[in-house]
Amino acid sequence: MEHEQTPSELRKEQEAGPEPDAPARPGTVAALGARRRGRRTALLTAGAAALGILAGTVTGYAVQYGRPPTPLPPLAQQKIDQPKPQAPNESTSARALNAHRWHKTDDDLTKLLLEAPGGVQVLDSGTESADEFAADYYVKPNAGLEHQIRYDLRRIAMIRWSQDDRNHVTVRLLQYRDRAGADWYQHAHDYLSEKRFAGNPGKDLAGVPADFGHVWVDSEAKQEPGYHPTRSARVLARRGDIVMELDYANTRGVIDENDVVELARRQWERL
Repeated sequence: MEHEQTPSELRKEQEAGPEPDAPARPGTVAALGARRRGRRTALLTAGAAALGILAGTVTGYAVQYGRPPTPLPPLAQQKIDQPKPQAPNESTSARALNAHRWHKTDDDLTKLLLEAPGGVQVLDSGTESADEFAADYYVKPNAGLEHQIRYDLRRIAMIRWSQDDRNHVTVRLLQYRDRAGADWYQHAHDYLSEKRFAGNPGKDLAGVPADFGHVWVDSEAKQEPGYHPTRSARVLARRGDIVMELDYANTRGVIDENDVVELARRQWERL
């Protein structure tokens, strides 16, 4: 015969709580505590693994650092033949001493000058000193020479010819110590747009990068009593530290702009 629990026994059993091995019911305080303990255990395990990897890497570097360096295998060709150095003599030039740093603009500048066309009379050709240039070019030679010295003019090459006593052409190459001086000279000709000179802003030189070449052709011929009308054109273009300047004048008042541009293009291509 089964024993029926009395109300007092039931109350004692409820107060005693669940059995030690019984799982906690979801949503209870015991269940939440179990989940938190599980997360902490996982974090501790991951942290220990990361520390183990880091410690192993540091230990590997330390061991490798303490080892002596491994020698490289010997070269297949132990000795490479090189030319023996020679002492300078009478035939030694600056170009020979600086063969790896030599540029064609460091050579004789006159070699870069445009060759005079066939059938013309060459009036002058070669190098030109700064004071000769200033005397021939500037209205105030002293001031012009001072500016050229200030901007480190290095040297000038020029050629001048005449054709049928009508077309007169002068080509100059002005080389400066650096590009700053060449840039100054190239852009120091804004006055050409004034009426007493070209009388117009000119145009870009075809075939030359923008802002590196410009051509001006006089808007009208200029005439003085007793002389033929004269019309002029001028071209300025820069490549590196060299400025090419071409002056073209016709003593009959007629200029073919295509002829001027063609001469300037040929000179540009030589730089």
